[in-house]
Amino acid sequence: MSADDATFLDTLASVPNDIRKYSNEVADYVDKHLEKASNTLREVLSTSPWIPESARPRPPPRPRTFVESATPTSTFMRLHGWVMNHKFLTTIIVVSIGGITYYVVKRKSSNRKKRRAKKASNGARQEVVVVAGSPSEPLVRSVSLDLERRGYIVYVVCHTVEDEIIVQSESRQDVKPLMIDIVDPESARASIERFTAFLQTPHAAFAGAKSHHLILRSLVIIPHLTYPTSPIATLAPAILSDLMNTRLLTPILTTQTFLPLLTSLPLMHPHHHAKEPAPKPSVLVLTPSIIPSLNPAFHAPESLLVAAMSSFTSVLRSELSPLNIPVSHLQLGTFDFSSFSPHGRQSQHTFQSQRAETLKWDDVTRATYGRNYVNLSAGLGGIGKGSSLRELNNAIFDTIYAGKARTIKVGMGAGIYGFVGRWVPSGLVGWIMGQRNVEIVQDAGHMFGRLLGNGDETSSDGLGSPLLKNSRPTSPEGLGDSGYVYPERA
Repeated sequence: MSADDATFLDTLASVPNDIRKYSNEVADYVDKHLEKASNTLREVLSTSPWIPESARPRPPPRPRTFVESATPTSTFMRLHGWVMNHKFLTTIIVVSIGGITYYVVKRKSSNRKKRRAKKASNGARQEVVVVAGSPSEPLVRSVSLDLERRGYIVYVVCHTVEDEIIVQSESRQDVKPLMIDIVDPESARASIERFTAFLQTPHAAFAGAKSHHLILRSLVIIPHLTYPTSPIATLAPAILSDLMNTRLLTPILTTQTFLPLLTSLPLMHPHHHAKEPAPKPSVLVLTPSIIPSLNPAFHAPESLLVAAMSSFTSVLRSELSPLNIPVSHLQLGTFDFSSFSPHGRQSQHTFQSQRAETLKWDDVTRATYGRNYVNLSAGLGGIGKGSSLRELNNAIFDTIYAGKARTIKVGMGAGIYGFVGRWVPSGLVGWIMGQRNVEIVQDAGHMFGRLLGNGDETSSDGLGSPLLKNSRPTSPEGLGDSGYVYPERA
């Protein structure tokens, strides 16, 4: 048998197999569609209302579905499955926990850090810090007493005899007054020369002890942290002049008085040869930051003077940086001064005191600014109790020894309010604190302020101006609605 015959026979042998294969596929296809058609027909007939219930066929059974169980066999497997299904949320949680942990650990380690001034070889105090600020201010008292406790010799700048008495009343051996009359330039220059000679004079801790020289470590400028609140229209020239003198010119002139001494340091001692040269002194300027960051209405004095003080600090830093004298700016939040002024909380402006303040204004000013003034003053009055003074004292010590100029925010609200003031629209900030639009209406030569609202009956709001009786009072928290309306004259 030839090869062609063998090939033909193999082809014939495979024909039955192909016929069986294709016939099975056709049969399966027909069965599938017939079953689908029968199921559809059965389902239609089982739901047809015209067929008696006894004659209706049963609906086809639902096809069984075998779902693989997704329940893990352990807590770890369940946690792993949740993490894999929520990767973005897991990343946020991990980053948040890591940031909080880092902040807590760093804060605890910072509080445990030992902060003490360096002493002379004979164990006596040798580092001097000059604090320029009003001795009656709780912040000045806190800073000076803390620096003395850490081993510094603290000199508090005094401009009057009353200030000197306040410093001496602290009864601390190493907290001393430094009398400087900045009004008289010749007297101020003479005071600095005497202080310079005092630093150059050898000192001994006790009779027979080895002498040492004092080292001026830092000048801490602390302007007043309290400012009056009032509309610009009611600020008297005498008040503005007094604020300029006490809050701005006094710290600037004090710094100017110390500049010759700061630039001449470290002092040369002809009979004393130190193993290492004395460090350059630093300058620290402390200013409030919450109000200047937000720039709210009725706080023009604080916003203006603190901005000027910040600009002065920046210029001073630029001038002294070539001399390797670091100038640092500490922007302060709120602090708890209850330990230094137990009744200091009562001196803050309350809702009732702000209402009483508006009664001193004339009718036009009270109608124009009264309600918003009370709202904003009450809203800013609830910032909080404040951070511990230990946080500020640690920041001052670390800045003194940092050896470089920097700007840091210290205290509760310093960082968050700075962010709000930089990125949040000022109109939204004012609205949150209770500021509302006012409509000014002139009638018969009289002017009335009207907060936008609805109502038809008048009453009094305690500010001496007519109000709508149906309006709701604004809440003391500063977030109430502006229901008070000054109606037009009929």
